Amino acid sequence: MEKYKLIGPIKQLVSLEKAHSKGAIKDEDLVVTEDAGIIIKNEQVYATGLFSDLKKKAQELNAEIIELDTEYVCTPGFIDAHTHICFSGSRANDYAMRNGGKSYLEIAAAGGGIWDTVTQTRKADLQTLTDGVIKRADALLAKGITTIEAKSGYGLSIEEELKMLRAIKKAESTTTADLISTCLAAHILPKDFDGNHKAYLEEISTTLFPILKEENLTNRIDAFVEEGAFLPDHIYPYFEKATAMGFDITVHADQFNAGGSEVAVKVGAVSADHLEASSDQEIKILAQSDVVSVALPGASIGLGCDFTPARKILDQGGALAIASDWNPGSAPMGELLIQACILGTFQKLSNAEVLAGITYRAANALNLTDRGRISSGMLADFNLFPTNHFNEIFYHQGKVLPSQVWKRGQLVFQK
Repeated sequence: MEKYKLIGPIKQLVSLEKAHSKGAIKDEDLVVTEDAGIIIKNEQVYATGLFSDLKKKAQELNAEIIELDTEYVCTPGFIDAHTHICFSGSRANDYAMRNGGKSYLEIAAAGGGIWDTVTQTRKADLQTLTDGVIKRADALLAKGITTIEAKSGYGLSIEEELKMLRAIKKAESTTTADLISTCLAAHILPKDFDGNHKAYLEEISTTLFPILKEENLTNRIDAFVEEGAFLPDHIYPYFEKATAMGFDITVHADQFNAGGSEVAVKVGAVSADHLEASSDQEIKILAQSDVVSVALPGASIGLGCDFTPARKILDQGGALAIASDWNPGSAPMGELLIQACILGTFQKLSNAEVLAGITYRAANALNLTDRGRISSGMLADFNLFPTNHFNEIFYHQGKVLPSQVWKRGQLVFQK
């Protein structure tokens, strides 16, 4: 049965309906509708426009009319296209050691690093991991993030990677946010694996990939292409098998050393994430491809390293998304809007570019075409911010949070 709702009047509606997917965007290029409304049909946007005009249409449709008595700015629901919110334990000691001048290798030698989280995550049972994902996803939803990518990668064995991905799937059935799972079994070579990188990747691709398909746990395969993790020669056969089985590919690329972005382009990845070490050469090949570059300012803040060269990527005509990289080690903050605003300050991004980076361009990084804009036929995922101009959202760098979050046409958070 078709159900219609009209919401408005909205002081400013920033729909991003016609904004382009690659290259720079000026704030003045944004189409902003004043005194707007949104008609919802079931889970989707049916129409947008002036509230006064839509009110007449709503009466014809016998729609429920929800009149707002406060000024709001409406944006699409935010999308965090890169997180590691399935984990157990803390790496607070890593953070203290890093700020005290210890190197990555020194921290790892002292029992820290990714392997520390692997050890703690393996100890957690399925329900504990599930509860953690739900808690973190709900916290993000309350801040306007309606779609959240979530990776495995702290299991690093067939059994433990499956436990993580099953936890994400189980959490997705409970939280109102959409969770998009990704298999990151190729995070690092596990310390307890009796073999080399090639043998480990062969085991994962031969044994784990079919189970992922059978249980519908994910359609995305990721790998950390980096010195100390997996080199390009290791990873090409792995990605070839994943592609042959119909998985989308994404790559942890150019975080500390260049090389991963070239892999991403060659294998036709949906996205290349990190890119802090990308030079002009890498930026050029990314911009000339269909690969979405995903900046992770949370990792730069957590590690105290350079930001992704976002300005150069956009000026070269590339597609730029922005994600939080929420994880217990390098990016523990998990605040997408704050991080996106900080990246905008240091990389001189327009507010339009920041907003695009956490909405429809982030959707593109997940190969999702049904969200990230407020237009007819798209999912009715949107936020209402208690302000009268969209610039205020970014000016306050994450302190202005949505008063209402709508997911698939339902009000799922209100304060």
